[in-house]
Amino acid sequence: MNILETDSLTRRYEDLVAVDGVSFTVQESEVFGLVGPNGAGKSTLIKMLTTLLAPTSGTARICGFDIRTQSSVVRRQIGYVPQMVSADGDLTAKENLLLYSKLYDVPRDERLSRSLEALKFMNLSDVADKRVRQFSGGMIRRLEIAQSMLHRPKMLFLDEPTVGLDPVARASVWEHILQLRDNYQTTILLTTHLMEEVESLCDRMGIMNSGKMVVVGTSDELKASIGNREATLDDVFIAYAGKHIEEAGGFKEAARARRTAKRLG
Repeated sequence: MNILETDSLTRRYEDLVAVDGVSFTVQESEVFGLVGPNGAGKSTLIKMLTTLLAPTSGTARICGFDIRTQSSVVRRQIGYVPQMVSADGDLTAKENLLLYSKLYDVPRDERLSRSLEALKFMNLSDVADKRVRQFSGGMIRRLEIAQSMLHRPKMLFLDEPTVGLDPVARASVWEHILQLRDNYQTTILLTTHLMEEVESLCDRMGIMNSGKMVVVGTSDELKASIGNREATLDDVFIAYAGKHIEEAGGFKEAARARRTAKRLG
């Protein structure tokens, strides 16, 4: 069963078409990887799916609800962890979760129990009363995922969840992402530049380029599609988007990624 369906989703900025008629589906309890060079339209697509940006044309449905006409209902079905740090460093982990439980309208008598449950699930119980500014990058990411899950969303959007993390912290975040899917049947859509991350986490992936969804499939399907079952996902990426890699992105994207890495590190 599909939990997400997009239909010719498009976003224009005057003469620029940032997302160009994108149609794809994500199945229930699936981990779906969205990849592509900088400037491909991934961030704009995520902003539309999370109701932060209205489409110019086309639409999408999440859990059967239209992102254009039922945005308030859609927001109750989803969680979102942006690339930039969203936890408050001056608050403790527990205080951050209690704050987010209020923002998500979690019933008052459940806020503490859900916060403690989330801390336990993310292996953060022993630092519940520690200020977040003292956390490592991996701990911050796990706390932010815990924040996004307090209202028990059916679908979670993660924007480059392991950017700036060392290999040990990255592996820990990967483990918890898979546990969310396995324990809570959470559907997850994540953006990443790491093909290793896609290989480790994702049931399927979609490659975007120049605003279009170029191809969607499993790792094996995409390797076969370029005529080489021994290929790596890096080979797949280059085959579908490689010729635009050098042209995409720029100072703004590089600076944003480096700021995020510095704050998490």
